[in-house]
Amino acid sequence: MAEPFKNLLGPALVKRLADDLRAAWPAFPHRRFVAEATTGLDALELKARARHVADALERALPAAAEPALEILVRSLHAPLSETKGFGFLYFPYSEFLERHGAKAFAAGLRANYELTRRFTSEFCLRTLLEADPKRTLEALHEWTADPDPHVRRLCSEGTRPRLPWGRHLPAFQRDPKPVLGLLEKLKDDPSEYVRRSVANNLNDIAKDNPGPVLATAKRWLRGASPERRKLVEHALRTLVKRGDAAALALLGAGGEKLGVKAQVAPRALRLGESVTITAVITNRGRATAHVVVDARIHFVKVRGNSAKVFRVGRIDLVPGATRTIARRFALVHRTIRTLHAGVHVVELQVNGRITRAGSFELRMETAPGTTGRGPRRSRTFSR
Repeated sequence: MAEPFKNLLGPALVKRLADDLRAAWPAFPHRRFVAEATTGLDALELKARARHVADALERALPAAAEPALEILVRSLHAPLSETKGFGFLYFPYSEFLERHGAKAFAAGLRANYELTRRFTSEFCLRTLLEADPKRTLEALHEWTADPDPHVRRLCSEGTRPRLPWGRHLPAFQRDPKPVLGLLEKLKDDPSEYVRRSVANNLNDIAKDNPGPVLATAKRWLRGASPERRKLVEHALRTLVKRGDAAALALLGAGGEKLGVKAQVAPRALRLGESVTITAVITNRGRATAHVVVDARIHFVKVRGNSAKVFRVGRIDLVPGATRTIARRFALVHRTIRTLHAGVHVVELQVNGRITRAGSFELRMETAPGTTGRGPRRSRTFSR
């Protein structure tokens, strides 16, 4: 059995933090900090563990924010050399910085800069944006040209209006123009790691302000490189799932004459089994059609149901051509979704137009050889 995800932040990492902090500040109460930070740690999940260790940091570091933040920065290891593979050693630092970074703005800004080069500061940066948006945005505009891709990515990821597992930024939900100005500088960043964040930020903005995102996407697609086009396509994914005609048109999926047939099989399943949704698409028009096919599964809830949209495929069809595409969906409990017994209605969404595909009945009896649960996922970070 895989080790619980929460154990990525355990007593060994607490001891390592204590060693680093004592090296940076000899007066650091090493023994007391380790005892307080590890007491009760086993019973907590990952994010709660980070908060618990941050509580112990508050009691161990100077009460004034500026010297405390300077000690944290001095204790950091060398910056990451790649854009993957970071661990959770500095998760408690992120929690501490979220609480205290805005109390000493210059020190907090520097700490965010240094932390993102080793872990992430997309969550704790948000307190600076709320406390002093003008100064924070000025710094972020400078950082868009930083040689470190982790820093450039922070300019996008830290300003996402709807960052998953982070506090929302209502000011940017109301008016995304300050964020769009940053993204403009990053749209052709040499790192896909950064460009992916730009796409996710635009996708966030589109949930509240589709108009500015559509206008930006239209402008960016003119003479776009393959990398920029990929960015825009990813940025429009929520609007495409909503069947937004303007977003689909930007991707070349307009009002073509399409014939659609669908099938759902099997019609009765047990927990842990898979349902296959098949689409047969025919181009009845006179021009080649770009076709975006999504499946809308109406999951049964305790009360009513809730539709979830999944991509089935994207294809190009010459006039008169027919293509069959299919996707299998494992019916298992996931971290973000618990399944319930009952009849689940399935629809196909083809270039924004919805066609009933059928339905399947799910029973809560677990199929032999399955656990009924999907792989463990962490949604704590979007890196």
